[in-house]
Amino acid sequence: MPMTNIRYLLFLAVATASLAQQADLFKTWDRNMDGKLSKDDLPEGPRQNFERVDSDKDGFISKTEHEKFVGGRKAPSTNQAPRLPENIDAKLDLPYAATENPRQRLDLYLPKSRKSDKPLPVIVFIHGGGWQAGSKSSGIGSIGRFVSGGDYVGVSVGYRLTNEAQWPAQIHDCKAAIRWIKANAKEYGLDASKIGVWGTSAGGHLVSFLGTSGDVKTLEGTLGKHLDQDSKVNCVVNFFGPENFITMVTQESTVDRKTADYPEAKLLGGRVQDKTEAAKEASPVTHVSAGDAAFLTAHGTKDPLVPYAQGQEIDAALKKAGVESLLITMTNGGHGFRSTELDERVQQFFDKHLRGIAAEISTAAILTEPKK
Repeated sequence: MPMTNIRYLLFLAVATASLAQQADLFKTWDRNMDGKLSKDDLPEGPRQNFERVDSDKDGFISKTEHEKFVGGRKAPSTNQAPRLPENIDAKLDLPYAATENPRQRLDLYLPKSRKSDKPLPVIVFIHGGGWQAGSKSSGIGSIGRFVSGGDYVGVSVGYRLTNEAQWPAQIHDCKAAIRWIKANAKEYGLDASKIGVWGTSAGGHLVSFLGTSGDVKTLEGTLGKHLDQDSKVNCVVNFFGPENFITMVTQESTVDRKTADYPEAKLLGGRVQDKTEAAKEASPVTHVSAGDAAFLTAHGTKDPLVPYAQGQEIDAALKKAGVESLLITMTNGGHGFRSTELDERVQQFFDKHLRGIAAEISTAAILTEPKK
């Protein structure tokens, strides 16, 4: 199958292959409920195959075009092992919560050739998808380069989605995964004192929450066998994550946040406007305090789903509390972007906080191509 087709279908693989569930995903992407998908409505991966799915070339994907495309091809299995570089050893689907739930699993990526005999720092990736889609199998695409270099171990975490459980199940899962990593550090040669987390979109929200709530015991949950461990992390790389649900409902976006059908409402079990206390507790900015993990936030100025102001808000709150925070403005960037310069800054950030390599990390804005 051509790679362009796979990009679109990878997102469909998070549901079973029935047409009805694929239609539900169409509805999820169709946030303004106009019955069609623009390029900006799609996540980064499927967006790259927009022209192929838009068979009548009218600039939109209709529900019929969506169903025709996915119905004529078999989506890849979520259980299929991702293709790995030869120098990475993968231990997939490790249960971190002492359950049989397939969502409560993590993938552990170990370098076959380590540059040091000492325990290696860990970079944990948490996927996005509006808390209602996505797969941990996507994590290798982000953390693979760090593991390949022999300086890091990588972990990609799965968590329960909103079709199965509402908040705070998602953060309880992520915290249980961090505790599992710390408890099993010796077995796999990990440095439990050096853990960084990285997430995009909903994953950005979850890693931000990990970075600000490590000292909030009431949010730890009771999952797994390793409650003697804490869930604190050293640093956070947050790509366009929601940070304050209360303010986000008033900010301009293409998501209709007046209904009860938008992602944050599904997460909380009701509209943010009607569940303000729960929305406040679920917002990373609420828990910012001195001593939190260092942050690097990258956010696009033209993000149609999570407004750029969300990145500004978490940055301002962290700085006010005396926490190191770097906000990298992705000029013209949407909900997803690629940048070699940003890759280099992320590398510097992790190296600084997990390996002790001093660096002056630029926060200059990075110009990205506007989405067409």
